[in-house]
Amino acid sequence: QVELVESGGGWVRPGGSLRLSCTSSSFTLTNFAVAWFRQGPGKEREGVACIVNDEKTTYYADSVKGRFTISRDKAKNTVTLQMSSLKPEDTAVYYCAADSWQYGLGHSNYELWGQGTQVTVSS
Repeated sequence: QVELVESGGGWVRPGGSLRLSCTSSSFTLTNFAVAWFRQGPGKEREGVACIVNDEKTTYYADSVKGRFTISRDKAKNTVTLQMSSLKPEDTAVYYCAADSWQYGLGHSNYELWGQGTQVTVSS
């Protein structure tokens, strides 16, 4: 059973934008810290952005600060990652993860995971 479902990936030219969404039919995401991770070709998985369940606290990797924004839509039970000024090095499979106790980007011990969505940035 897939616990989280990502959508919105695709191909975009450098400098372009994409919006990824993460939702769940089984869990109310406002009860969880939700994070986006990514794994590029030949790279280790890294945390990109996280929003805590207080709805105010967010964390970003240095590589995406000022370009990516994570937010919640409570009505849609969705967490969105708005990505702008995309670079080829942003190419990766992006995963949504959620946890009811832990948060942050320094670990990947999240209890719920999605299957990932591919983002490709190239000209």
